[in-house]
Amino acid sequence: MRIKKIRGHNRIHRQIEKWKIDSLSYNLNPYLENENHRDYIKIYVSPFCNLSITNSIIPEPKGKTKKLILSSLLEIYSYWEELLKKTGKPFYLKIWLFEPRFSKSQVVCAIGDDIDYYKNTFTASEEIIVFKNDRYGKEMQSEMELIDWKLFLDEDVYYDDEVGDKEMYIFESDYFESRRRFKKMMKKEHRVKKFEWLGENRESYIFKKGEVWLGGK
Repeated sequence: MRIKKIRGHNRIHRQIEKWKIDSLSYNLNPYLENENHRDYIKIYVSPFCNLSITNSIIPEPKGKTKKLILSSLLEIYSYWEELLKKTGKPFYLKIWLFEPRFSKSQVVCAIGDDIDYYKNTFTASEEIIVFKNDRYGKEMQSEMELIDWKLFLDEDVYYDDEVGDKEMYIFESDYFESRRRFKKMMKKEHRVKKFEWLGENRESYIFKKGEVWLGGK
């Protein structure tokens, strides 16, 4: 599968600035207190938030673009930290920093009973790796040092009923294609987790895609 070429970097950088400004103008607290006890901000910047409708892969941000996005995530984190402190309540606030799937990175928060909601989102890494605060450049080092980073695994999870029944498909050929792709995927390295759901013994298949650093104070 070919990798799509990214064009118009100046336009993308303007989009990053707009996304950051919009995020910093978002009044988080009323939503947390009245609607839901958790929230997040993802990287809503084209083309990185787009779904590829062609037979190509959208590359991850790199270089200056990546640094601008990371700087924005750090600003959003600091802004949310100020807002959450004003509630006077305990809170969960983290930056989820994915590598190499950087475009999945986000700022996540929760208050009240939902503080533990994200507790088991990721599997802790068995490797002991110290986060290098200069990994995104010397100019980012001082900001990164203010955050405590812990390493977890970025994983994709699939289930034993992923393909579904043939009757679910309009075209029989689509069913056989889905089954073929699933069988091909299952040949890749993965781990199996057994669990019970509604009285049935089930399995999930977990594929490691990279790492995710959870950063907070």
